[in-house]
Amino acid sequence: MPNTPITTDVAIIGAGPVGLFAVFQCGMMKMSCHVIDALDEVGGQLSALYPEKPIYDIPGHPTILAGELVSMLEAQAAPFRPSYHLGQQVMALQSLNGGRFKLITSKGVAIDAGAVIIAAGVGAFGPNRPPMDGIEDFEGMGPGRGVNYLVKRRDDFKGKKVVIAGGGDSAVDWAISLAELAASVQVVHRRPKFRAAPESVERMETLTAAGKIELVVPYQLAALQGSRDKLEAVVVADLDGKQRTLEADVLLPFFGLTQNIGPIAEWGLGLEHHHIAVNPGTMESNVKGVFGAGDIITYPGKLKLILMGFAEAAQAAHNARHHLHPDAAYHFEHSTSSGVPGSVK
Repeated sequence: MPNTPITTDVAIIGAGPVGLFAVFQCGMMKMSCHVIDALDEVGGQLSALYPEKPIYDIPGHPTILAGELVSMLEAQAAPFRPSYHLGQQVMALQSLNGGRFKLITSKGVAIDAGAVIIAAGVGAFGPNRPPMDGIEDFEGMGPGRGVNYLVKRRDDFKGKKVVIAGGGDSAVDWAISLAELAASVQVVHRRPKFRAAPESVERMETLTAAGKIELVVPYQLAALQGSRDKLEAVVVADLDGKQRTLEADVLLPFFGLTQNIGPIAEWGLGLEHHHIAVNPGTMESNVKGVFGAGDIITYPGKLKLILMGFAEAAQAAHNARHHLHPDAAYHFEHSTSSGVPGSVK
């Protein structure tokens, strides 16, 4: 049974970059926060999937590693002393009298919150596995060996023969990044056109012209060769079935993530294609007092960018304050004027 509820101003579901920035925004308005996340560490996808991946679209940072951005966001939120409940999901969200909410986690933690901000990203996620016979035999060999679905440490791939499969941002960005230290990088894609950001594709093509990356197009993954303790080659085939064998120490398939919003689907929120529909002017869902920010939400014109998530977090926090204190006057100040207030209780 859940314990005696913890009382807080705002419960934030999701400790990814948008959730962390929501803590800061709430703290600036002297609202306390409890943050719940299914992962065992803060940072969401940035920490779990690619902490050493460079990000290029954070204002003021021409480039920043994902893990470094998470560390900075965590430090930014720290003065407000948020309480983190990691390694657990919110299983139930119940409306209480007076516009408050009760959240119950998978570990039996009960939280009584005046408002809720859902910043759960894509929800529970995992990689899409290529449909290849025997691929399981090459999974779990360790970083930089066999089949890996993510890169946590670039140095694990130093001096390795790397085959990357996919045509999106992850495939292109890691091809660029690993070209500096891998023995070889070959990118397998079913067509010459890539879906990544044009600037990234241009950089990859420059490295290709310099002989640091080889584009294996138009080909698709066909088979893996090696023993149970060592990947030796990746077999690819073109549209006519003609095969080619690529020597490889590691295969990095980047075919997107499977997404599951889990218990959120049962909370009576208005959903559109597994996303929470919100009012773009307030970030409020169809349930008064429940707000959203980041990749979990949708509205006309929505862009899935971290910088948009930060703006949505600020909007959600300000309107959460209004939900908590509808009759209280609020004098808006920029942080350059107010500074960072003393930590909240």
